[in-house]
Amino acid sequence: MPFIVNYNVAMVNVIKAINRMVEKGLIDDYAIGGGIAAMFYIEPFLTYDVDIFILIEQGKKGRIILLSPVYNYLNGRGYPWKGEHIIIEGIPVQFIPADELETEAVRNARKILFKGIATKIVKPEYLIAILLKAGRKKDLHKIEKILEEAKVDRKKLKEILAKYDLKEEIKRQGLL
Repeated sequence: MPFIVNYNVAMVNVIKAINRMVEKGLIDDYAIGGGIAAMFYIEPFLTYDVDIFILIEQGKKGRIILLSPVYNYLNGRGYPWKGEHIIIEGIPVQFIPADELETEAVRNARKILFKGIATKIVKPEYLIAILLKAGRKKDLHKIEKILEEAKVDRKKLKEILAKYDLKEEIKRQGLL
């Protein structure tokens, strides 16, 4: 990965690139998730990439979502494809077509300004559910930190967990 001189400037450019894709109709909507979203609610920690949950309607072929227009667009602007990521301004970005839970998270995402640029961040209640579903050790640790450090609407969290059959899993993990 290239050395990033100023992460904030690079991140602004990532958000601008994603917002341009919405304007051009390549994606319908998005929200930042994963570790970067968690850092809006808890103390910073090391994370490798930016996870972007995306909604795409026009690129759907039945149940298959074609990401090639997204990758071709970004690649045509000089952003290389490396593994599962597109490297935008030195930052690995992973575009994740949203499932049912993630679609709801995108549609209910928190609208913010990051260094004056409009973007959307997955709310903590949805972030907890998404991380729980992934179930990796590092995800479970993030859930603990979010529950400790962030303002979480516990009632809304319980509704989301019930709707997506995650109530037993969060109890099994000893997190709620």
